[in-house]
Parts: sequence; structure tokens; C-alpha cells
Amino acid sequence: MPIQRRDIDGIILLDKPLGWSSNQALGRVKYLLAARKAGHTGSLDPLATGLLPLCFGQATKVSGWLLDADKRYEAVARLGVVTRTGDLEGEVLRECPVPALSATAIERACAGLRGEIQQVPPMYSALKHEGRRLYELARKGVEVERPARAVTVHALTASLIAPDRLRIQVRCSKGTYIRTLVEDLGEALGCGATVAELRRTGHGAFDAADMVSLATLENAADAAGPQGLERWLLPADRALADRPEVRLDAASSRFLRQGQPVFVAGVRDTGPLRLYDPQGTFLGVGQLQDDGRVAPRRLFVSPVSC
Repeated sequence: MPIQRRDIDGIILLDKPLGWSSNQALGRVKYLLAARKAGHTGSLDPLATGLLPLCFGQATKVSGWLLDADKRYEAVARLGVVTRTGDLEGEVLRECPVPALSATAIERACAGLRGEIQQVPPMYSALKHEGRRLYELARKGVEVERPARAVTVHALTASLIAPDRLRIQVRCSKGTYIRTLVEDLGEALGCGATVAELRRTGHGAFDAADMVSLATLENAADAAGPQGLERWLLPADRALADRPEVRLDAASSRFLRQGQPVFVAGVRDTGPLRLYDPQGTFLGVGQLQDDGRVAPRRLFVSPVSC
């Protein structure tokens, strides 16, 4: 019997399992929740585990801001090895002896990779070249030129956990490839490096504390059906919890729902802004215009309680 899809709104912070693509994980949770509409907010490699926000129903309207949000990662780097894919699953291209590394040498290498840097995307990535995914070309042995892109590494620390292993913590802008960052760190240390483990621990305003495993969701669905998963649904406005909140009076709320910009005293931040009516109902996302009015950018079709 076909599953009865339903309109369900909210965000589930999935702890993506190892070996699953982001689309596979999304499809599984969408099925368990019996949701009609769903989307994820930026792919995690199958090699990576950790925080993958999944948006359902109207919450997909905030996914664009999550795509642009900073990310936080923990990784383990294998020193002395360079592979074709930037991780231990790839063909080994080069092996080098690992020198005795001091904390000072490691910090010096990290310092050179902090701030705004130019990064060449890896061939094993989902970027497109003439309509083809780079990883599709790479699997056929084709390599194409990739222009360097500016990314920002807000924080980067590393420490030895074994003679040939580094534990790395990163906070970075969207578009940053951790495999490339690890490779560049290995080159700076003079021995090369590749990713042995990778875990996303933060995504915008979300962190790992609110994650739920796929096994937990499957057990809940077995016990109580799709409704059993709803305890892990977070309201859509949590995706913008680090952005300013604007409370509107009843008249302004009504005009805003009609798509009209409204004047709100005291708003200084341009946005995005979290907009609420007098009862605390989340109305959507707004932006401060040059004329001082707050204009709606994405509104929810029906009120969603915060």
C-alpha cells in the first residue's frame, strides 16, 4: 500500500551515518516521516558523519540561509600520505616520511591557512564543469582546470594524537573543502596528509548536541509510525537563531503577510531578520531596506508557532 504523504513543517538535525550520501539520508528520513516536501542544506561526503540539517515543508524556505552559514568540523588527518581523493579511500599517490612535529611547527602551519584563503576545489567534488559533476569526470580519469575560490577559515587548530595522526578542528565559511585544507596543511608540514575521519559538528546556529541518529529515528518509526519522529522536529526559526528578532504589531503583521514592507522602530541590522507577530508566531524572514522599512523575503503560507 503506498505511503500517505503529509504536510509536516520543521527541521531534523540528523547525525548522518558513515557511508551514506546526503541525498540517501534525506530520502530515508523523508520516508520515515512520511513528509511531502523535504530538502537538505548542503551535502556531506559519504566519508563524513555528523550534522546534516534536514528541512521539511515550510522549513525548506530557510534552507538558503543554512546553505550560506558557517560550518564546524572535526577531522583526523593521516600524515605522510597523499591520495587521489583526499581521503583514505582513494588511490595512494605519494608517501613521505613524517618528521618529528613540534606544537610550534603545527601552529605555524595552521596560521598560514587561517583567514581568507584561495582554495582550489578537488576533482572529487559535486561542482559542475560543462554540466558534469567533477567527481564523475574524476572517476573516468579526467582532470580539468578548476579556478581557485576565496573561502574563509575562521578558526583552525591541530594537535598530534599519534606520530602520523593529527586531530583538526575547523570553523569555516561555506564552500570550504576540508579535504583540500588537510592536504594544504600536510604540504605546509612537509609530509603531505589526507583525511582519515571527518565529522561536521556545527552548522550555523545548530550544533551537535541536538543531533539524532538514523537508527534512533528508525526505531521511533517502528514503534509509533511517522508521528514518532515529530519529537525531533525543530521550528524553522531555529535556523536563524543567531539573527536579530523583530516583533511586529498587529497592523504591521497584517501588511507584512500581504507582502508589503513596514516601518519598524529601532531596527538597525539589515538582515536576515526573524519576524514575529504580537503572539510570538514566526511569520518569516525579512530584510531592512534603504528607506528604513522592513520588507518580507520569505513568508510562511500559514502561521507557524515558534
